[in-house]
Amino acid sequence: MSRNGLQLSSEAGDAAGQVATRVRHYEPAKPGTKLAGYSVLAEIGRGAASIIYLVQDAKSKRVYALKHVRKDTPKEQRFLDQAYAEADIASRIGSPRIRSIDRVIKSRQRLISVNEVFLLMEYVDGISIERHPPATFPEALDIFQQTAEGLGAMHDAGFVHADMKPNNIVITDDGTVKIIDLGQACPIGTIKERIQGTPDYIAPEQVHRREITPKTDIYNLGATMYWCLTQRNIPTAMPKDNSLVNSLDDEQIERPEPPHTINPRVPEAMSALVMDCVEVSLDKRPDSMKDVIERLREIASRSDARGSILEGQEPAA
Repeated sequence: MSRNGLQLSSEAGDAAGQVATRVRHYEPAKPGTKLAGYSVLAEIGRGAASIIYLVQDAKSKRVYALKHVRKDTPKEQRFLDQAYAEADIASRIGSPRIRSIDRVIKSRQRLISVNEVFLLMEYVDGISIERHPPATFPEALDIFQQTAEGLGAMHDAGFVHADMKPNNIVITDDGTVKIIDLGQACPIGTIKERIQGTPDYIAPEQVHRREITPKTDIYNLGATMYWCLTQRNIPTAMPKDNSLVNSLDDEQIERPEPPHTINPRVPEAMSALVMDCVEVSLDKRPDSMKDVIERLREIASRSDARGSILEGQEPAA
């Protein structure tokens, strides 16, 4: 059956299902193993409750990324629900900047309850900017614009990514940006039951479980741009030391040093945009991702910055 253009399968298949139910998160599938009817080529990533494999369709020879999520206890049902939500959100966006999910495959335990879900995803052949940061300011600016466009498409569709960070921005050989990992994405206005996000990029409203809005992505993107330009992380509401305090109130969050004072190759206009994006107060952040895109385009039209964005920087503290 289908939902919003997304193909759903109730079973992983006889032989594939038998193999799949034996694979646990601490027992990753080996190359050559069949999962959900696809041949495993390699393990390419892991999440809190998932393993992602590079797989191939035996008939078409097409290569995919296959996300395997398993429920071992009733409390882990939320991981399956999160996988369903991730696929549903991806199917509603349809942006070339967002990794697509082609199919959801369910595997049942004793033909009663679903205990495994597989997401058959577009395989993005590239490298994250966490592993390979942009080498020049013009390159960084292009990446920021493409990423903002992808996030803007999500917002137009009614959703927030809620985990934007360098590891979730993948660049292909031709310079195309693909935003990956919609595992924490949610409808605009969601108040989550638990804190979700990456400490070095997390927005105050995520830490304090307030509404998640497009301005949350603006903050996360601002923190990501800050890291790309300075190789340093901003202070967030989650302390990075051994403090006994689990989180900081808004007024306790330290303001980061402007990027251009750390890296003189960063134009002041770019530095100002980043600082606006990571404002603790929602009212002080740009009104929308469209505003961020417009400012990035204006910076690009005026900028003649060249050379390595890391040249001349002091090592990160």
